[in-house]
Amino acid sequence: MILKDLLIKNISAMKKRVLLIEDNVDDIDLTLRAFKKNHFTNEIDVVYDGAEALAYFNKIKSKHIIENTIPALILLDIKLPKIDGIEVLKSLRNDNLTKLIPIVMLTSSSEEVDLKKSYDYGANSYILKPIDFNSFVEVVNCLGLYWLFYNQTPSCEK
Repeated sequence: MILKDLLIKNISAMKKRVLLIEDNVDDIDLTLRAFKKNHFTNEIDVVYDGAEALAYFNKIKSKHIIENTIPALILLDIKLPKIDGIEVLKSLRNDNLTKLIPIVMLTSSSEEVDLKKSYDYGANSYILKPIDFNSFVEVVNCLGLYWLFYNQTPSCEK
């Protein structure tokens, strides 16, 4: 790939929006710091529970604003207040607007039942949050490069 093509692709990747669905403020801060440390300049929206996550997409649909507001990647925790992450995942996969958006379960749950349910309901990936900051930064780097730079997804339907 020539430098010009790489630069154009990189600019396109930077414009992709990320939605982080996470209730733990320390994990939110850690994730945002890891994105920054890896020089990802993507806009990252944060919602703090499952109900707020579903309301986020209902707001987009009600305003008929799809371009540049729909996230290109969703990072979803499992253990959320109000509506848990598995229920959010099921709901997003049953909606034409969100069914093709890559959803990465970014969680501290190593329970086999959570892993299986996540894949059963359409998660694209399941990543355990590393406890060590440097390891977390590396995970976010790999995650960002793959899902925001290399991965190709079709555009979402209205």
